[in-house]
Amino acid sequence: MFDAITLQNASETTNIATLVFTILLSFILSSSIAFVYQKTFRGTLYSRNYVQTIILISIIVTIILQAIGDSFARGLGVMAAMTIIRFRNNLKDPRDLLFIFASLAVGVSCGTYSFGIAIIGTFGFLFAVIILYFSPLGLQNDFDGMLKFSLPADGTDPSKLKKFLAKYCQHTSLMDLKDEGDDELSQLAYSYHIRLKQGVSYEGFMAELKRLAGIKNIQIKMIGAAVKNK
Repeated sequence: MFDAITLQNASETTNIATLVFTILLSFILSSSIAFVYQKTFRGTLYSRNYVQTIILISIIVTIILQAIGDSFARGLGVMAAMTIIRFRNNLKDPRDLLFIFASLAVGVSCGTYSFGIAIIGTFGFLFAVIILYFSPLGLQNDFDGMLKFSLPADGTDPSKLKKFLAKYCQHTSLMDLKDEGDDELSQLAYSYHIRLKQGVSYEGFMAELKRLAGIKNIQIKMIGAAVKNK
């Protein structure tokens, strides 16, 4: 009788230790993913909540799979519960979605006791991210965005504007041209898609752009952000 109780307590202790180790490993691996994401982030809208989501979602998946185990009924219950919850968060950058999937993969691997797959898979993914970050595919020395500004309709030399853009931009494309203002003070509103040449800084380009005679309402739109100078 006492041997059975001792065996049961030892089994419960082992299960608790395994659960703690599983959650801890999931936390460490997902934190590594979040850390690499933070260091390789190149966008304009950095979200700390998203970085925390990368870590927490892996732990949640691990706990769910631990709770389900081999029970088919529990699995159906979790699926029914998840259908009630609606996530309304659109990730505009596909790269952000991949990091979420990586965190989910860690949670699934840890929750199913596939520790080797979780560890090797995580470091393989992070190695690929770092390689791509420093490779030519990841270099972003040039600026890509939408440039808008206004110039007087009278006295504006289009050739000078084209020479200026050709000097600093690797690529330019006129997207829109509007005639604004009244008959006495007519303004032409330009919209260009631009890509700066390598080595040309955003600050230097803006400083030279503001020196053009008669230019007003300068606006450069980046991904999810805008910088204005008048």
